[in-house]
Amino acid sequence: MLGETLVGVATIRAFGEQGRFVAENEAKVDHNHEACFASIGANCWVAVRLEFIDNVLILTAASFAAEVETNIVSCERVIEYTKLKQEGPWESDQQHRPNPSWPKKGEIVFQDVQCRYRDGLDVVLKGVDFKVQAQEKIGICGRTGAGKSTIALSLFRLVEKAAGRILIDGVDISHIGLNDLRSKISIIPQDSQCFEGTWRANLDPEGSKTDEELWRVLEHCKLKPHIQSLEGGLEAKIEEGGHNLSHGQRQLLCLSRAMLLKSSKILLMDEATSSVDPETDSDIQAVIRKEFQSFTVLVIAHRLNTIMDCNKVLVVDKGKVIEFDSPHILRENKDSEFYKMCQEAGLID
Repeated sequence: MLGETLVGVATIRAFGEQGRFVAENEAKVDHNHEACFASIGANCWVAVRLEFIDNVLILTAASFAAEVETNIVSCERVIEYTKLKQEGPWESDQQHRPNPSWPKKGEIVFQDVQCRYRDGLDVVLKGVDFKVQAQEKIGICGRTGAGKSTIALSLFRLVEKAAGRILIDGVDISHIGLNDLRSKISIIPQDSQCFEGTWRANLDPEGSKTDEELWRVLEHCKLKPHIQSLEGGLEAKIEEGGHNLSHGQRQLLCLSRAMLLKSSKILLMDEATSSVDPETDSDIQAVIRKEFQSFTVLVIAHRLNTIMDCNKVLVVDKGKVIEFDSPHILRENKDSEFYKMCQEAGLID
């Protein structure tokens, strides 16, 4: 209509119909704009919807890819665990089940023991050979990586020997179930483990001890005054990992557990006092001398002064036993490795 109006503008003016044609053209333009605005709005809405859908798809794909990657890593770890060498049987078979009173004495013998952490790796212990008499206190020392902790791990069969024999009271531990073996040996590790719960539950997880037994042990370990000062006493809470206890208190708690394990005749201390203050170290040594007289005690030492009162000292170097004698004899021998270590520690002028 606009084109026709422009062509016939002279005629429109001649008849004086300008107003009518202006009104008709404005009505047509308005009607066209209504459709145009609707089209533009629809296009914008479609664009927003498509953009939103694209972003959702991208976000979903990214999230799915991340989840798949995480799950694949988990599967790889599970597969890795399935390939780990299985530990020995948990329970002893009828033929090799030890007497319930085993071990009666606590005699330990290593006969040409060799250990490696995995098949294909070099041996860490190389023909370790020594004998610990019942109720002896033996200090084990050596430089970092010498094989001290490996001796402890092999005693618990956490690392299986590659050759040789380990005997406790004449019984080869390789024939004994892990539960029967490990339940007969007490250990105080360098980092004592505490569980979330009460003092009572940490001391006596099986609930087989009386309050009198618990308080007696705590008194000997010099923890009784501290626990009595807590609200609830034995029911006082211990946080996960023992974060509300000092390192010394965690070590004394572990020592209390060992005292409650009456069936044990062997106590292993794996650098148990390396991170405690001298006063707590002195308390721990005093408790061991008094309460573990009937035990065979193996002390893996970080501080050489803590093993000077041992019956013998086992010096390990590069996986071999190089010296095994009284600490006083080794200390007097200026050619011994123990003498050199004492010099470095400032124990010899």
